Amino acid sequence: MRYRHHHTPIGPLLLAGQDSLARISFPTGDRTVKPADGWPRDEDAFAAAGVALDAYFAGEPEPFDGVNTELIGTPFQRDVWQALRTIPYGTTPPSGATAATIGRPTAVRAVGAANGANPLPIIYPCHRVIGADGKLTGFGGGLPLKVRLLQLERDRSVRNPGCDGWVEHRQAEPLLL
Repeated sequence: MRYRHHHTPIGPLLLAGQDSLARISFPTGDRTVKPADGWPRDEDAFAAAGVALDAYFAGEPEPFDGVNTELIGTPFQRDVWQALRTIPYGTTPPSGATAATIGRPTAVRAVGAANGANPLPIIYPCHRVIGADGKLTGFGGGLPLKVRLLQLERDRSVRNPGCDGWVEHRQAEPLLL
């Protein structure tokens, strides 16, 4: 697996994979991944992902369509991760909504576990999923980072009228820890 670090407003992100991007790791949190011995550093790798991440942090709602990714997981996990891509920018649905999206409305806990194992956060936006009670739930980069990503999207959504659902979401409860 080759890798590079991409500098962002939330710190350096590890981007890793073979031909396609298979892993993004945050600099903080309980799921931080470090390059393994034998992973070659390749500063030219995953250039499209770097451009898309820069666009995301600049406020572009969904810049990831051109990024070649490889989702490594079970079929159920891949279904959950694909469903995450349908969550509109600037919104925070409960995990039950993701379970319903994949046609497994009673699999909320399994969906939460798959969400927690997401190898490509931000691109597959697991940070947007909250608990059924409206409170923030776990996040591999840590809850403070989840709050920063959600606030970034909320702030950008105010200036981006193309974000569906923003008016309803703006009137919702504030982010709860």
